[in-house]
Amino acid sequence: MSEKRKIVIIGGVAGGASAATRARRLSETASIVIVEKGPYVSFANCGLPYHLGGVIQERDALLVQTPQSLKERFNIDVLVNAEAIAIDRNARTVLVRNLITGADDTLTYDALILAPGAEAVRPPLPGLDLPNVFTLQTMSDMDGIIAHVRGTRVKRAAVIGGGFIGVEAAENLAGRGIAVSLIEADRQVLPPLDPEMASPLHAHLRENGIDLRLGAKASACAADGDGIAITLDGGGIVSADLVILAIGVRPRTDLAKRAGLEIGETGAIKVDDAMRTSDSAIYAVGDAVEVTNPVTGLPAFIPLAGPANRQGRIAADQIFGRDSRYRGTIGTSICKVFSLAAGATGASEKLLRRIGRPYQKTYLHPGHHAGYYPDAESISLKVIFDTASGAILGAQAVGAKGVDKRIDVIAASIAAGRTVFDLEHLELAYAPPYGSAKDPVNMVGFIAGNILRGEHRIIHAEEIGALDPARDMLLDVRTVEENAEGRMPNSINIPINELRGRIGELPRDRRIVVYCAVGQRGYVAQRMLTQMGFDAVNLSGGYATWIMAQAAR
Repeated sequence: MSEKRKIVIIGGVAGGASAATRARRLSETASIVIVEKGPYVSFANCGLPYHLGGVIQERDALLVQTPQSLKERFNIDVLVNAEAIAIDRNARTVLVRNLITGADDTLTYDALILAPGAEAVRPPLPGLDLPNVFTLQTMSDMDGIIAHVRGTRVKRAAVIGGGFIGVEAAENLAGRGIAVSLIEADRQVLPPLDPEMASPLHAHLRENGIDLRLGAKASACAADGDGIAITLDGGGIVSADLVILAIGVRPRTDLAKRAGLEIGETGAIKVDDAMRTSDSAIYAVGDAVEVTNPVTGLPAFIPLAGPANRQGRIAADQIFGRDSRYRGTIGTSICKVFSLAAGATGASEKLLRRIGRPYQKTYLHPGHHAGYYPDAESISLKVIFDTASGAILGAQAVGAKGVDKRIDVIAASIAAGRTVFDLEHLELAYAPPYGSAKDPVNMVGFIAGNILRGEHRIIHAEEIGALDPARDMLLDVRTVEENAEGRMPNSINIPINELRGRIGELPRDRRIVVYCAVGQRGYVAQRMLTQMGFDAVNLSGGYATWIMAQAAR
Protein backbone atom coordinates (compact mmCIF):
# COMPACT_ATOMS: atom_id res chain seq x y z
CA MET A 1 0.00 0.00 0.00
CA SER A 2 1.41 3.39 -0.96
CA GLU A 3 1.96 5.76 1.94
CA LYS A 4 1.52 8.85 -0.24
CA ARG A 5 -2.06 9.20 0.85
CA LYS A 6 -4.30 12.18 1.46
CA ILE A 7 -5.94 12.03 4.88
CA VAL A 8 -8.54 14.58 5.93
CA ILE A 9 -9.70 14.65 9.54
CA ILE A 10 -12.84 16.55 10.52
CA GLY A 11 -12.44 17.66 14.14
CA GLY A 12 -9.49 17.78 16.51
CA VAL A 13 -9.45 17.55 20.33
CA ALA A 14 -8.94 13.93 21.46
CA GLY A 15 -9.98 11.60 18.65
CA GLY A 16 -9.00 13.73 15.66
CA ALA A 17 -5.66 14.90 17.00
CA SER A 18 -4.77 11.37 18.13
CA ALA A 19 -5.58 10.02 14.66
CA ALA A 20 -3.50 12.71 12.99
CA THR A 21 -0.36 12.25 15.06
CA ARG A 22 -0.57 8.44 14.84
CA ALA A 23 -0.95 8.70 11.07
CA ARG A 24 2.17 10.83 10.86
CA ARG A 25 4.16 8.36 12.95
CA LEU A 26 3.13 5.66 10.49
CA SER A 27 3.82 7.67 7.34
CA GLU A 28 6.19 10.56 6.81
CA THR A 29 4.93 11.12 3.26
CA ALA A 30 1.16 11.24 3.82
CA SER A 31 -0.71 14.53 3.46
CA ILE A 32 -2.63 15.09 6.70
CA VAL A 33 -5.11 17.93 7.19
CA ILE A 34 -7.26 18.60 10.28
CA VAL A 35 -10.38 20.73 9.79
CA GLU A 36 -11.52 22.22 13.10
CA LYS A 37 -14.67 24.30 13.40
CA GLY A 38 -13.48 26.14 16.51
CA PRO A 39 -10.36 28.20 17.15
CA TYR A 40 -8.60 25.47 19.16
CA VAL A 41 -7.52 22.20 17.59
CA SER A 42 -6.58 20.17 20.67
CA PHE A 43 -7.43 21.12 24.23
CA ALA A 44 -8.13 19.35 27.50
CA ASN A 45 -11.90 19.77 27.74
CA CYS A 46 -11.98 17.66 30.90
CA GLY A 47 -9.88 20.34 32.55
CA LEU A 48 -12.23 23.25 31.77
CA PRO A 49 -14.10 23.23 35.11
CA TYR A 50 -10.82 23.26 37.01
CA HIS A 51 -9.51 26.37 35.27
CA LEU A 52 -12.91 27.91 35.89
CA GLY A 53 -12.35 27.31 39.60
CA GLY A 54 -8.71 28.38 39.57
CA VAL A 55 -7.35 24.93 40.40
CA ILE A 56 -5.57 24.88 37.03
CA GLN A 57 -4.20 28.40 37.08
CA GLU A 58 -2.68 28.75 33.63
CA ARG A 59 -5.17 28.78 30.78
CA ASP A 60 -2.54 27.70 28.27
CA ALA A 61 -1.98 24.51 30.25
CA LEU A 62 -5.24 23.29 28.70
CA LEU A 63 -3.90 23.64 25.14
CA VAL A 64 -2.55 20.18 24.34
CA GLN A 65 -1.56 21.07 20.78
CA THR A 66 -1.80 24.18 18.63
CA PRO A 67 -1.81 24.50 14.83
CA GLN A 68 1.78 25.70 15.10
CA SER A 69 2.98 22.80 17.28
CA LEU A 70 1.27 20.23 15.05
CA LYS A 71 2.89 21.75 11.98
CA GLU A 72 6.35 22.07 13.50
CA ARG A 73 6.58 18.62 15.07
CA PHE A 74 4.31 16.49 12.90
CA ASN A 75 4.00 18.42 9.62
CA ILE A 76 0.22 18.33 9.98
CA ASP A 77 -1.80 21.14 8.40
CA VAL A 78 -4.59 22.52 10.59
CA LEU A 79 -7.48 24.66 9.41
CA VAL A 80 -9.12 26.28 12.43
CA ASN A 81 -12.38 28.24 12.31
CA ALA A 82 -13.21 26.04 9.35
CA GLU A 83 -16.37 23.98 8.96
CA ALA A 84 -16.84 20.89 6.82
CA ILE A 85 -20.07 21.61 4.96
CA ALA A 86 -20.51 18.56 2.75
CA ILE A 87 -18.88 15.28 1.77
CA ASP A 88 -18.97 14.02 -1.81
CA ARG A 89 -18.36 10.32 -1.31
CA ASN A 90 -18.11 9.53 -5.02
CA ALA A 91 -15.54 12.22 -5.72
CA ARG A 92 -13.94 11.76 -2.28
CA THR A 93 -13.96 15.44 -1.53
CA VAL A 94 -14.95 17.62 1.42
CA LEU A 95 -16.35 21.12 1.01
CA VAL A 96 -14.83 23.34 3.72
CA ARG A 97 -15.96 26.85 4.64
CA ASN A 98 -13.73 29.42 6.33
CA LEU A 99 -15.94 30.78 9.11
CA ILE A 100 -13.99 34.05 9.25
CA THR A 101 -13.98 34.97 5.57
CA GLY A 102 -16.88 32.85 4.31
CA ALA A 103 -14.71 31.44 1.52
CA ASP A 104 -15.20 27.81 0.46
CA ASP A 105 -12.52 25.33 -0.49
CA THR A 106 -12.54 21.68 -1.56
CA LEU A 107 -10.23 19.08 -0.04
CA THR A 108 -9.68 15.72 -1.67
CA TYR A 109 -9.05 12.60 0.36
CA ASP A 110 -8.06 8.98 0.10
CA ALA A 111 -9.22 8.41 3.67
CA LEU A 112 -11.54 10.60 5.71
CA ILE A 113 -11.82 10.51 9.52
CA LEU A 114 -14.83 12.08 11.20
CA ALA A 115 -14.17 13.32 14.72
CA PRO A 116 -16.84 16.00 15.15
CA GLY A 117 -17.43 15.15 18.82
CA ALA A 118 -20.62 15.85 20.70
CA GLU A 119 -22.56 19.02 21.36
CA ALA A 120 -24.13 20.24 24.56
CA VAL A 121 -27.85 19.56 24.82
CA ARG A 122 -29.91 22.75 24.80
CA PRO A 123 -33.55 21.85 25.37
CA PRO A 124 -36.24 24.10 23.86
CA LEU A 125 -36.87 26.02 27.07
CA PRO A 126 -37.74 29.71 27.18
CA GLY A 127 -34.90 31.97 28.19
CA LEU A 128 -31.91 29.79 27.30
CA ASP A 129 -30.77 32.48 24.84
CA LEU A 130 -30.21 34.99 27.63
CA PRO A 131 -26.62 36.37 27.71
CA ASN A 132 -25.84 34.94 31.15
CA VAL A 133 -26.76 31.35 30.22
CA PHE A 134 -23.72 29.27 29.23
CA THR A 135 -22.61 25.76 28.39
CA LEU A 136 -19.18 24.42 29.41
CA GLN A 137 -17.74 22.33 26.62
CA THR A 138 -15.17 24.41 24.78
CA MET A 139 -12.39 26.86 25.59
CA SER A 140 -14.63 29.65 24.31
CA ASP A 141 -17.41 28.53 26.67
CA MET A 142 -14.99 28.64 29.59
CA ASP A 143 -13.61 32.03 28.57
CA GLY A 144 -17.15 33.42 28.37
CA ILE A 145 -18.04 32.22 31.85
CA ILE A 146 -14.84 33.58 33.37
CA ALA A 147 -15.32 36.93 31.63
CA HIS A 148 -18.89 37.11 32.93
CA VAL A 149 -17.80 36.29 36.47
CA ARG A 150 -15.04 38.88 36.38
CA GLY A 151 -17.12 41.54 34.66
CA THR A 152 -20.19 41.35 36.86
CA ARG A 153 -20.90 40.77 40.51
CA VAL A 154 -21.82 37.11 40.31
CA LYS A 155 -22.92 36.01 43.75
CA ARG A 156 -25.29 33.21 42.79
CA ALA A 157 -24.98 30.58 40.10
CA ALA A 158 -27.22 27.77 38.99
CA VAL A 159 -26.00 24.63 37.26
CA ILE A 160 -28.70 22.69 35.41
CA GLY A 161 -27.69 19.04 35.17
CA GLY A 162 -25.98 16.77 37.68
CA GLY A 163 -23.70 14.75 35.43
CA PHE A 164 -19.90 14.92 35.46
CA ILE A 165 -19.61 18.44 34.04
CA GLY A 166 -22.48 19.75 36.17
CA VAL A 167 -21.02 18.44 39.43
CA GLU A 168 -17.50 19.62 38.55
CA ALA A 169 -18.81 23.05 37.54
CA ALA A 170 -20.79 23.36 40.77
CA GLU A 171 -17.75 22.50 42.88
CA ASN A 172 -15.47 24.91 41.04
CA LEU A 173 -17.93 27.80 41.10
CA ALA A 174 -18.31 27.24 44.83
CA GLY A 175 -14.53 27.35 45.06
CA ARG A 176 -14.69 30.92 43.74
CA GLY A 177 -16.96 31.87 46.64
CA ILE A 178 -20.14 31.79 44.56
CA ALA A 179 -23.36 30.37 46.05
CA VAL A 180 -24.38 27.48 43.79
CA SER A 181 -27.68 25.71 43.14
CA LEU A 182 -27.38 22.36 41.35
CA ILE A 183 -30.63 21.41 39.62
CA GLU A 184 -31.11 17.82 38.48
CA ALA A 185 -34.32 16.37 37.05
CA ASP A 186 -33.42 12.84 38.19
CA ARG A 187 -33.40 11.73 41.82
CA GLN A 188 -29.62 11.45 41.81
CA VAL A 189 -26.43 13.00 40.45
CA LEU A 190 -23.90 11.13 38.26
CA PRO A 191 -26.05 8.78 36.14
CA PRO A 192 -23.43 5.99 35.84
CA LEU A 193 -23.95 5.30 39.56
CA ASP A 194 -26.88 3.45 41.07
CA PRO A 195 -29.04 5.60 43.38
CA GLU A 196 -27.77 4.23 46.69
CA MET A 197 -24.15 4.77 45.63
CA ALA A 198 -24.90 8.39 44.73
CA SER A 199 -26.60 9.14 48.05
CA PRO A 200 -23.34 9.86 49.98
CA LEU A 201 -22.48 12.40 47.30
CA HIS A 202 -25.76 14.20 47.83
CA ALA A 203 -24.99 14.64 51.52
CA HIS A 204 -21.43 15.71 50.72
CA LEU A 205 -22.54 18.32 48.17
CA ARG A 206 -24.94 19.83 50.70
CA GLU A 207 -22.27 19.76 53.42
CA ASN A 208 -20.11 21.86 51.09
CA GLY A 209 -22.80 24.49 50.64
CA ILE A 210 -24.38 23.35 47.36
CA ASP A 211 -28.13 23.95 47.16
CA LEU A 212 -28.92 20.56 45.65
CA ARG A 213 -32.31 20.28 43.95
CA LEU A 214 -33.02 16.66 43.00
CA GLY A 215 -36.12 15.62 41.08
CA ALA A 216 -36.38 19.24 39.98
CA LYS A 217 -36.74 19.93 36.26
CA ALA A 218 -36.12 23.42 34.95
CA SER A 219 -39.00 24.53 32.74
CA ALA A 220 -38.04 28.13 31.90
CA CYS A 221 -35.51 30.89 32.44
CA ALA A 222 -36.49 34.55 32.55
CA ALA A 223 -34.62 37.80 33.05
CA ASP A 224 -34.88 39.02 36.62
CA GLY A 225 -33.17 42.39 36.80
CA ASP A 226 -29.52 41.68 36.02
CA GLY A 227 -30.02 38.02 36.91
CA ILE A 228 -32.13 35.04 35.92
CA ALA A 229 -35.13 33.37 37.53
CA ILE A 230 -35.31 29.64 36.81
CA THR A 231 -38.78 28.15 37.11
CA LEU A 232 -38.98 24.52 38.19
CA ASP A 233 -41.67 22.06 37.21
CA GLY A 234 -44.04 21.54 40.10
CA GLY A 235 -43.31 24.96 41.56
CA GLY A 236 -40.32 26.80 42.91
CA ILE A 237 -37.94 29.40 41.52
CA VAL A 238 -34.15 29.48 41.69
CA SER A 239 -32.51 32.88 41.28
CA ALA A 240 -29.03 33.21 39.79
CA ASP A 241 -26.66 35.71 38.22
CA LEU A 242 -25.15 32.97 36.04
CA VAL A 243 -26.54 29.72 34.63
CA ILE A 244 -24.53 26.80 33.27
CA LEU A 245 -26.37 24.21 31.20
CA ALA A 246 -24.87 20.77 31.79
CA ILE A 247 -27.80 18.57 30.83
CA GLY A 248 -25.68 16.27 28.71
CA VAL A 249 -24.31 15.91 25.21
CA ARG A 250 -25.46 14.37 21.96
CA PRO A 251 -23.32 13.22 19.03
CA ARG A 252 -22.73 15.61 16.16
CA THR A 253 -24.00 13.65 13.20
CA ASP A 254 -25.38 16.26 10.77
CA LEU A 255 -22.43 16.00 8.38
CA ALA A 256 -22.53 12.19 8.45
CA LYS A 257 -26.28 12.17 7.83
CA ARG A 258 -25.98 14.54 4.88
CA ALA A 259 -23.34 12.22 3.46
CA GLY A 260 -25.71 9.28 3.77
CA LEU A 261 -23.64 7.40 6.34
CA GLU A 262 -25.41 4.89 8.55
CA ILE A 263 -26.51 6.12 11.99
CA GLY A 264 -26.81 3.62 14.84
CA GLU A 265 -29.78 3.02 17.10
CA THR A 266 -28.30 5.30 19.78
CA GLY A 267 -28.28 8.22 17.33
CA ALA A 268 -24.50 8.17 16.93
CA ILE A 269 -22.49 7.25 13.82
CA LYS A 270 -22.40 3.51 13.30
CA VAL A 271 -18.90 2.04 12.95
CA ASP A 272 -17.35 -1.42 13.00
CA ASP A 273 -14.47 -2.51 15.22
CA ALA A 274 -12.02 -1.00 12.72
CA MET A 275 -13.78 2.38 13.21
CA ARG A 276 -15.06 2.24 9.62
CA THR A 277 -18.41 3.77 8.79
CA SER A 278 -20.78 2.36 6.19
CA ASP A 279 -18.39 3.90 3.62
CA SER A 280 -15.10 1.96 3.61
CA ALA A 281 -13.09 5.13 2.89
CA ILE A 282 -14.58 7.01 5.84
CA TYR A 283 -13.81 6.38 9.51
CA ALA A 284 -15.38 7.93 12.59
CA VAL A 285 -14.00 8.24 16.11
CA GLY A 286 -14.69 9.87 19.45
CA ASP A 287 -17.84 11.25 20.98
CA ALA A 288 -19.82 11.08 17.72
CA VAL A 289 -19.70 7.29 17.34
CA GLU A 290 -21.76 4.42 18.61
CA VAL A 291 -19.78 1.75 20.44
CA THR A 292 -20.50 -1.72 21.74
CA ASN A 293 -20.53 -2.27 25.50
CA PRO A 294 -18.73 -5.62 25.93
CA VAL A 295 -20.53 -6.27 29.22
CA THR A 296 -24.01 -6.13 27.71
CA GLY A 297 -23.14 -6.74 24.07
CA LEU A 298 -25.46 -3.85 23.19
CA PRO A 299 -24.85 -0.60 21.26
CA ALA A 300 -24.07 2.36 23.48
CA PHE A 301 -23.24 6.05 23.37
CA ILE A 302 -20.44 6.60 25.91
CA PRO A 303 -18.53 9.85 25.26
CA LEU A 304 -15.19 9.60 27.09
CA ALA A 305 -11.74 10.98 26.30
CA GLY A 306 -9.77 7.75 26.76
CA PRO A 307 -11.81 5.75 24.24
CA ALA A 308 -11.70 8.66 21.78
CA ASN A 309 -7.90 8.67 21.85
CA ARG A 310 -7.70 4.91 21.29
CA GLN A 311 -10.26 5.05 18.47
CA GLY A 312 -8.26 7.75 16.68
CA ARG A 313 -5.16 5.61 16.88
CA ILE A 314 -7.02 2.57 15.52
CA ALA A 315 -8.44 4.51 12.57
CA ALA A 316 -4.93 5.64 11.60
CA ASP A 317 -3.61 2.10 11.97
CA GLN A 318 -6.32 0.80 9.66
CA ILE A 319 -5.60 3.41 7.01
CA PHE A 320 -2.01 2.21 6.87
CA GLY A 321 -2.78 -1.48 6.84
CA ARG A 322 -2.38 -2.29 10.52
CA ASP A 323 -5.16 -4.55 11.76
CA SER A 324 -5.97 -2.77 15.03
CA ARG A 325 -9.46 -3.38 16.41
CA TYR A 326 -11.53 -1.50 18.95
CA ARG A 327 -12.67 -3.73 21.79
CA GLY A 328 -15.64 -1.70 22.96
CA THR A 329 -16.29 0.73 25.79
CA ILE A 330 -17.21 -0.41 29.29
CA GLY A 331 -17.63 3.14 30.56
CA THR A 332 -14.88 3.43 33.15
CA SER A 333 -15.15 6.88 34.73
CA ILE A 334 -14.35 8.87 37.84
CA CYS A 335 -15.44 12.25 39.16
CA LYS A 336 -14.11 14.48 41.94
CA VAL A 337 -16.85 15.75 44.24
CA PHE A 338 -15.14 18.10 46.71
CA SER A 339 -13.15 15.74 48.96
CA LEU A 340 -14.80 12.57 47.64
CA ALA A 341 -14.29 10.60 44.44
CA ALA A 342 -16.97 8.59 42.66
CA GLY A 343 -15.90 5.96 40.16
CA ALA A 344 -17.68 3.38 38.03
CA THR A 345 -16.93 0.76 35.42
CA GLY A 346 -19.03 -1.70 33.45
CA ALA A 347 -22.78 -1.97 33.77
CA SER A 348 -24.86 -0.44 36.55
CA GLU A 349 -27.58 -2.39 38.31
CA LYS A 350 -30.26 -0.16 36.80
CA LEU A 351 -28.95 -0.89 33.29
CA LEU A 352 -28.87 -4.64 33.89
CA ARG A 353 -32.36 -4.53 35.34
CA ARG A 354 -33.60 -2.57 32.32
CA ILE A 355 -32.23 -5.08 29.80
CA GLY A 356 -33.29 -8.09 31.87
CA ARG A 357 -29.80 -9.49 32.48
CA PRO A 358 -29.53 -11.78 35.57
CA TYR A 359 -27.00 -10.59 38.14
CA GLN A 360 -25.98 -10.67 41.79
CA LYS A 361 -24.29 -7.91 43.72
CA THR A 362 -22.36 -7.30 46.88
CA TYR A 363 -21.36 -4.28 48.94
CA LEU A 364 -18.42 -3.65 51.23
CA HIS A 365 -16.95 -0.67 53.04
CA PRO A 366 -13.23 -1.33 53.57
CA GLY A 367 -10.48 1.12 54.41
CA HIS A 368 -8.41 2.40 51.53
CA HIS A 369 -5.30 1.20 53.33
CA ALA A 370 -4.49 -0.78 56.47
CA GLY A 371 -6.70 0.33 59.34
CA TYR A 372 -3.84 0.49 61.81
CA TYR A 373 -1.95 2.96 59.63
CA PRO A 374 -3.02 6.60 60.24
CA ASP A 375 -5.74 8.28 58.22
CA ALA A 376 -7.44 5.23 56.71
CA GLU A 377 -10.52 6.33 54.77
CA SER A 378 -13.54 4.16 54.08
CA ILE A 379 -14.49 3.22 50.52
CA SER A 380 -18.06 2.23 49.70
CA LEU A 381 -17.69 -0.40 47.00
CA LYS A 382 -20.40 -2.16 45.00
CA VAL A 383 -19.63 -4.98 42.58
CA ILE A 384 -22.13 -6.65 40.25
CA PHE A 385 -21.48 -10.10 38.80
CA ASP A 386 -23.06 -12.87 36.77
CA THR A 387 -25.06 -15.36 38.83
CA ALA A 388 -23.84 -18.39 36.86
CA SER A 389 -20.25 -17.74 35.79
CA GLY A 390 -19.16 -15.09 38.28
CA ALA A 391 -18.14 -12.79 35.40
CA ILE A 392 -17.68 -9.25 36.65
CA LEU A 393 -20.38 -7.04 35.16
CA GLY A 394 -19.72 -3.72 36.86
CA ALA A 395 -18.41 -1.87 39.89
CA GLN A 396 -18.97 1.47 41.61
CA ALA A 397 -17.03 3.11 44.41
CA VAL A 398 -17.28 6.27 46.50
CA GLY A 399 -14.67 7.44 48.98
CA ALA A 400 -12.07 10.03 49.83
CA LYS A 401 -9.04 7.98 48.79
CA GLY A 402 -8.24 4.81 46.87
CA VAL A 403 -11.31 4.82 44.63
CA ASP A 404 -9.38 5.17 41.37
CA LYS A 405 -7.06 2.27 42.21
CA ARG A 406 -9.87 -0.20 42.89
CA ILE A 407 -12.02 0.85 39.94
CA ASP A 408 -9.03 0.60 37.60
CA VAL A 409 -8.13 -2.91 38.82
CA ILE A 410 -11.71 -4.08 38.38
CA ALA A 411 -11.98 -2.37 34.97
CA ALA A 412 -8.85 -4.22 33.84
CA SER A 413 -10.34 -7.46 35.13
CA ILE A 414 -13.57 -6.88 33.18
CA ALA A 415 -11.59 -6.14 30.02
CA ALA A 416 -9.63 -9.37 30.51
CA GLY A 417 -12.83 -11.39 30.93
CA ARG A 418 -12.04 -12.30 34.53
CA THR A 419 -14.51 -13.46 37.17
CA VAL A 420 -14.97 -12.68 40.84
CA PHE A 421 -13.15 -15.96 41.54
CA ASP A 422 -10.09 -14.48 39.82
CA LEU A 423 -10.24 -11.44 42.11
CA GLU A 424 -9.60 -13.76 45.05
CA HIS A 425 -6.21 -14.59 43.57
CA LEU A 426 -5.00 -11.19 42.35
CA GLU A 427 -1.59 -10.24 43.71
CA LEU A 428 -1.71 -6.52 44.38
CA ALA A 429 0.85 -4.09 45.79
CA TYR A 430 0.68 -3.91 49.57
CA ALA A 431 2.28 -1.85 52.27
CA PRO A 432 0.32 -0.30 55.18
CA PRO A 433 0.34 3.25 53.72
CA TYR A 434 -1.11 2.01 50.41
CA GLY A 435 -3.42 -0.93 50.99
CA SER A 436 -4.14 -4.02 53.02
CA ALA A 437 -2.85 -7.56 52.85
CA LYS A 438 -6.36 -8.44 51.74
CA ASP A 439 -7.03 -5.57 49.37
CA PRO A 440 -10.65 -4.44 48.90
CA VAL A 441 -10.50 -5.98 45.42
CA ASN A 442 -9.48 -9.32 46.94
CA MET A 443 -12.26 -8.95 49.48
CA VAL A 444 -14.76 -8.50 46.64
CA GLY A 445 -13.58 -11.82 45.27
CA PHE A 446 -13.81 -13.57 48.64
CA ILE A 447 -17.30 -12.26 49.35
CA ALA A 448 -18.73 -12.78 45.87
CA GLY A 449 -17.10 -16.18 45.60
CA ASN A 450 -18.64 -17.24 48.90
CA ILE A 451 -22.03 -16.06 47.69
CA LEU A 452 -21.81 -18.06 44.48
CA ARG A 453 -20.53 -21.13 46.31
CA GLY A 454 -23.54 -20.94 48.63
CA GLU A 455 -21.47 -20.32 51.75
CA HIS A 456 -22.62 -16.75 52.20
CA ARG A 457 -26.38 -16.31 52.01
CA ILE A 458 -27.29 -12.67 51.66
CA ILE A 459 -30.18 -10.25 51.57
CA HIS A 460 -30.07 -6.72 50.18
CA ALA A 461 -31.09 -3.43 51.77
CA GLU A 462 -34.06 -2.90 49.45
CA GLU A 463 -35.54 -6.21 50.66
CA ILE A 464 -35.59 -5.24 54.33
CA GLY A 465 -38.86 -3.34 54.05
CA ALA A 466 -40.64 -6.49 52.89
CA LEU A 467 -39.64 -8.61 55.90
CA ASP A 468 -42.50 -10.33 57.70
CA PRO A 469 -42.12 -10.30 61.52
CA ALA A 470 -44.04 -13.57 61.65
CA ARG A 471 -41.39 -15.24 59.52
CA ASP A 472 -38.25 -13.11 59.91
CA MET A 473 -36.23 -11.83 62.85
CA LEU A 474 -33.84 -8.92 62.30
CA LEU A 475 -30.69 -9.46 64.38
CA ASP A 476 -28.11 -6.73 65.01
CA VAL A 477 -24.76 -8.27 65.99
CA ARG A 478 -22.94 -4.99 66.56
CA THR A 479 -21.93 -3.81 70.00
CA VAL A 480 -24.45 -2.30 72.39
CA GLU A 481 -22.77 1.09 71.89
CA GLU A 482 -23.10 0.90 68.12
CA ASN A 483 -26.72 -0.15 68.41
CA ALA A 484 -27.46 2.84 70.64
CA GLU A 485 -26.15 5.22 67.99
CA GLY A 486 -28.58 3.96 65.35
CA ARG A 487 -30.44 0.78 64.54
CA MET A 488 -32.81 -0.73 62.02
CA PRO A 489 -36.46 -0.79 63.09
CA ASN A 490 -37.79 -3.97 64.72
CA SER A 491 -34.32 -5.44 65.25
CA ILE A 492 -32.93 -7.07 68.38
CA ASN A 493 -29.33 -6.65 69.47
CA ILE A 494 -27.07 -9.54 70.45
CA PRO A 495 -23.39 -8.62 69.97
CA ILE A 496 -21.44 -11.14 67.94
CA ASN A 497 -19.15 -12.03 70.84
CA GLU A 498 -22.18 -12.97 72.97
CA LEU A 499 -24.08 -14.85 70.28
CA ARG A 500 -23.01 -18.40 71.09
CA GLY A 501 -23.93 -17.96 74.75
CA ARG A 502 -27.32 -16.45 73.93
CA ILE A 503 -28.32 -18.72 71.09
CA GLY A 504 -31.39 -19.84 73.04
CA GLU A 505 -32.91 -16.37 72.56
CA LEU A 506 -33.31 -16.97 68.82
CA PRO A 507 -36.38 -18.68 67.34
CA ARG A 508 -35.84 -21.70 65.12
CA ASP A 509 -39.12 -21.26 63.30
CA ARG A 510 -38.15 -17.93 61.72
CA ARG A 511 -35.44 -16.79 59.33
CA ILE A 512 -32.70 -14.81 61.08
CA VAL A 513 -31.71 -11.74 59.08
CA VAL A 514 -28.34 -10.66 60.45
CA TYR A 515 -26.70 -7.27 60.09
CA CYS A 516 -23.65 -5.49 61.44
CA ALA A 517 -21.90 -2.25 60.50
CA VAL A 518 -20.51 -3.22 57.08
CA GLY A 519 -21.29 -6.92 56.66
CA GLN A 520 -18.19 -8.69 58.00
CA ARG A 521 -19.42 -9.59 61.48
CA GLY A 522 -22.80 -10.36 59.97
CA TYR A 523 -21.16 -12.95 57.72
CA VAL A 524 -19.45 -14.57 60.69
CA ALA A 525 -22.79 -14.68 62.52
CA GLN A 526 -24.59 -16.06 59.49
CA ARG A 527 -22.06 -18.87 59.15
CA MET A 528 -22.29 -19.63 62.87
CA LEU A 529 -26.08 -19.74 62.86
CA THR A 530 -26.27 -21.77 59.65
CA GLN A 531 -23.99 -24.43 61.12
CA MET A 532 -26.19 -24.51 64.22
CA GLY A 533 -29.21 -25.33 62.10
CA PHE A 534 -30.78 -21.87 61.78
CA ASP A 535 -32.12 -20.38 58.55
CA ALA A 536 -29.86 -17.32 58.48
CA VAL A 537 -28.97 -14.64 55.92
CA ASN A 538 -26.65 -11.65 56.13
CA LEU A 539 -27.39 -8.09 55.00
CA SER A 540 -24.87 -7.32 52.26
CA GLY A 541 -22.86 -4.26 53.21
CA GLY A 542 -24.53 -4.07 56.62
CA TYR A 543 -26.03 -1.04 58.29
CA ALA A 544 -23.86 1.35 56.23
CA THR A 545 -25.43 0.14 52.98
CA TRP A 546 -28.94 0.23 54.48
CA ILE A 547 -28.39 3.89 55.41
CA MET A 548 -27.27 4.64 51.83
CA ALA A 549 -30.32 2.87 50.43
CA GLN A 550 -32.65 4.74 52.79
CA ALA A 551 -31.17 8.05 51.71
CA ALA A 552 -31.73 7.15 48.05
CA ARG A 553 -35.46 6.47 48.48
